Amino acid sequence: MLRETREGESRVALVPELVERLRGLGYAVAVEPGAGAAALHTDEEYLAAGAEVRDDAVDGADVVVSVQAPPGEVVRRLAPGAATISFLPTGQEPQLVADLRDCGITAYAMELVPRISRAQAMDALSSQALVAGYRCAIVAAGLLRRFFPLNMTAAGTVAPAEVVVLGAGVAGLQAIATSKRLGAVVKAYDVRAASAEEIRSMGAQAIDLGLDALEGAGGYAREMTEERAEQQRTLLTPYVAAADALITTAAVPGRQAPLLVTREMVEQMRPGSVVVDLAAESGGNVEGSVPGQVVRIGAAQVWGGANVPAQMPGPASKLYAQNVVNLLALMTRAGDDEHPPAFAPDFDDEIVAGACVTHAGAIRHEPTRIALEGESP
Repeated sequence: MLRETREGESRVALVPELVERLRGLGYAVAVEPGAGAAALHTDEEYLAAGAEVRDDAVDGADVVVSVQAPPGEVVRRLAPGAATISFLPTGQEPQLVADLRDCGITAYAMELVPRISRAQAMDALSSQALVAGYRCAIVAAGLLRRFFPLNMTAAGTVAPAEVVVLGAGVAGLQAIATSKRLGAVVKAYDVRAASAEEIRSMGAQAIDLGLDALEGAGGYAREMTEERAEQQRTLLTPYVAAADALITTAAVPGRQAPLLVTREMVEQMRPGSVVVDLAAESGGNVEGSVPGQVVRIGAAQVWGGANVPAQMPGPASKLYAQNVVNLLALMTRAGDDEHPPAFAPDFDDEIVAGACVTHAGAIRHEPTRIALEGESP
């Protein structure tokens, strides 16, 4: 397992409690020194769990796991035929994909795991969105200079905060649930047909704009026309203006986040209002949000998310590591009297094939291959 080197990345790809499971599958586990420190896991914990801790952990490895994709210098140290498992934003890392191809490395991208029932235990996008959605609600409550819950006292009644959540995927639903637990009055909106019932199941009010649903593939929303987007923003304006806290979570992997809220909409919010934009890194749902910063627009504070799951490295690492180990288990052949256990991915399996970016000197992920090599199969 690699020590993460990308700035701001505090998660780790394997937690000590899962080392024994990998050993049970037949793997020897080696960890780079200090790899778990930012997630509050010591080298001693890994040693006690049965892992080796050494500087040359990746040398000779059959499989290298990490959160962020391994840097090029690590890739070039691996033997041809070795595998990597990590998040791998292919559109943003074309040179790394080329290095993986040219070095004969089999690379799996956790964000490409198909969104099917059988793959739910390997769905790292969902597990990390869960963490991010919770964090968004906590950030909103922390920035807002008023109570979230209703308070009735001898001195008078303090009304609950009104929270509006835009986007009701995994992150949005967790933001709704956490805001409700904190006592806020929550309203939420999503363009997908199934979202209204999901929102109500969390105890929130589903906003109905009277627009047609936009259901896309894999449980994501379908991209909308600019005319539809403008109409939606107009209809959402009064809900945004009335909110004490606005949380936006709409994103589609590999694409720019949709602009849901303009600067003019934010300027209509009351003094002291808070906006939390989880999608700030991918273009932003809120015009003017800046990843990793709190900026002021009108009378509102606007918090832009930057690698939000890494802001809660303990639970984020535990969930991500479980996703990785589940994927590894799928690709591991059980041993028998004649053959030892082995890493033996079956490319006829749609999960294995779907998550694979490079293999045997070729780019297997079609959109990436077309983007890098300019050809279709």
